[in-house]
Amino acid sequence: MAAIASSFKNMTITLVLVTLVAAVSMGYVFQWTKVPIAEARLAKQLKAIEAVVKGYDNNPVLEKYKVITPDGKDSLEFFPAKADGNLIGMAVKTRSSKGYSGDIWLMVGFSMKGEILKVYVVEHRETPGLGSKMTDLKFYQQFVGKNPEQMKLKVKKDGGDVDAISGATISSRAYAEAVQLAYDTFKAANYGEANQ
Repeated sequence: MAAIASSFKNMTITLVLVTLVAAVSMGYVFQWTKVPIAEARLAKQLKAIEAVVKGYDNNPVLEKYKVITPDGKDSLEFFPAKADGNLIGMAVKTRSSKGYSGDIWLMVGFSMKGEILKVYVVEHRETPGLGSKMTDLKFYQQFVGKNPEQMKLKVKKDGGDVDAISGATISSRAYAEAVQLAYDTFKAANYGEANQ
């Protein structure tokens, strides 16, 4: 019986030591990678903002704030773009959970009159060669310069004005839904032509 107790004791001590070394190692790696991960996240946000709003001289990431969506169920991040202290545009990070393969995250740039300056796909998991074509100029160009007050942000199949990507109607619907959510929240925050 003593041999079993000794063996059990040795296994317990070994397991505790291995767990302790693993925990310390993971903590060290987390601390070591925390800053580079935060810097990469910031660079990704700045890239998306720069893609949708031009001519600003502030740091929109430092001035970001959240606005509750009109349905009250979520909030979107707003990144104000300013030149010489004047608000010239707004980048709105939005999403739709109705993509073919999950969430689609977009950054939508708006002029202060409510026109879409540009839409940038921040993240998606859509099918390569189909839903992934939402990043193609031919698809997103149909939104540029349009005011959602005069454009039905639904695919034509659903009675809207958006030409869906061939073979990727679900992805196209999700994209249009995310842009519509961004605009509705932008308008509810008292921006855009309808509120001036």
